[in-house]
Amino acid sequence: MKRTTILLAEDHAIVREGLRSLLESSREFEVIAEAKTGREAVDLARNLRPEVVVMDIAMPILNGFEATRQILRVSPSTKVLVLSAHSDDEYVAKMAAVGASGYVVKQNSGQTLVKAIKEIVNGKPYFTNAGSRLQEMARRARENGGRSGPANSQLTSREAEVLQLVAEGSSNKQVASELAISIKTVEKHRQRLMDKLNIHDTAGLTRHAIAAGVIESSVQVTVV
Repeated sequence: MKRTTILLAEDHAIVREGLRSLLESSREFEVIAEAKTGREAVDLARNLRPEVVVMDIAMPILNGFEATRQILRVSPSTKVLVLSAHSDDEYVAKMAAVGASGYVVKQNSGQTLVKAIKEIVNGKPYFTNAGSRLQEMARRARENGGRSGPANSQLTSREAEVLQLVAEGSSNKQVASELAISIKTVEKHRQRLMDKLNIHDTAGLTRHAIAAGVIESSVQVTVV
């Protein structure tokens, strides 16, 4: 029997271990890789083309929103299932808008996760804790290719990446190293996103990133 290939994108090792154990207890699933950061998830998805990515939202370096958008760009056949501690309608709608096929809250049972994976593999969206209004919103967002979607949608992918790294406390030099671009290019992206958001200091970018769900409020940041 062909097993569904799965990539786990979760920054906590103990959670990844639990998910792997749960999924591989079934002969229907095969966990082919694990990612500790959003960027690693994108790279692994590009190289391995898993059928399903189980994605946490609060991922370092590249958050779940942007990682999902990039994964679906490099591997369109992959389905992304969000597994998050956040149950807010806003988070569900934002993930649907960037193309996620499903959303499961971590407080749900393991069997709910298994059911969700089976559903999305069969082409059926699966959003727990979502009423009919939100289900319809999610459907429209996916059909519109995310155009009605998340906050920061006016930013390019690169600007969104720079925003998260800056908000996490990275210097321009560190951002340049992480993204493999020049410091001058980082400065240009940083200036453009500040202009677009009408924010003109690092502290303001950090507050915006927290409010928009780009990073967790508990993340320890250094304002530079």
